[in-house]
Amino acid sequence: MRLQGKIALVTAAGQGIGKAAVLGMAAEGATVYATDVNAALLKDYEGVAGVHTAVLDVMNKSAIQAQVAALPKIDIVFNCAGYVHNGPIVDATDEDWNFAFNLNVRSQFWMIQAVVPKMVAQFQATGQSSSIINMASVCSSVRGLPNRFVYGTSKAAVIGLTKSVAADYVKQGIRCNCICPGTVDTPSLQDRINSYADPVQARQDFINRQPMGRLAQAHEIAPIVTFLASDESIFATGNAYMVDGGMTI
Repeated sequence: MRLQGKIALVTAAGQGIGKAAVLGMAAEGATVYATDVNAALLKDYEGVAGVHTAVLDVMNKSAIQAQVAALPKIDIVFNCAGYVHNGPIVDATDEDWNFAFNLNVRSQFWMIQAVVPKMVAQFQATGQSSSIINMASVCSSVRGLPNRFVYGTSKAAVIGLTKSVAADYVKQGIRCNCICPGTVDTPSLQDRINSYADPVQARQDFINRQPMGRLAQAHEIAPIVTFLASDESIFATGNAYMVDGGMTI
């Protein structure tokens, strides 16, 4: 039980990587607060030991602050909420840009700003460190991918945000890292595939860009979240962890 006694807060926990991470951390003994803007998606957690659910719109700063204030302590935060925009720079609108940065970056800024005082106070009182884990992507400052201008730019910002927070709080008991997945077979990916004129070919195109010749599954990304949440990663901070099936070889 690597996370026994720890309290974790996860956003976008209703499906995909967020859900897999919640189940993985709960299985390791954590008490996990699984949040999502969609209440219906949280119903699957009924009866799951160690998991509490709450509706949370991460685009609402006051709602984030209220959720953080309601918890007795927070040892782990996994900022998983995000959105993938499609298209090159010439097709990007101001609305696309604003939405991506508000959801993919500003929501993390707000969440971290809300939890840091509680985490610092906890470290000062008990010496117990905390872990912040942000969802970035291999499509970011790590690698450019076609038709991902807004998304890739916003995820590059997440890597910068992660490193800045890590640098500021490295001596105050807070570790901050991000994960950079490749293409993961999640409901949100399927929604994007279904938007193409030829969904079958679209899925194959996503597979073809993965050197392993297949898409990742959400449960294959979750273990890196558990590792970063646990004391096994106690000396790791400010890092971007590739879980990309070889895209950055």
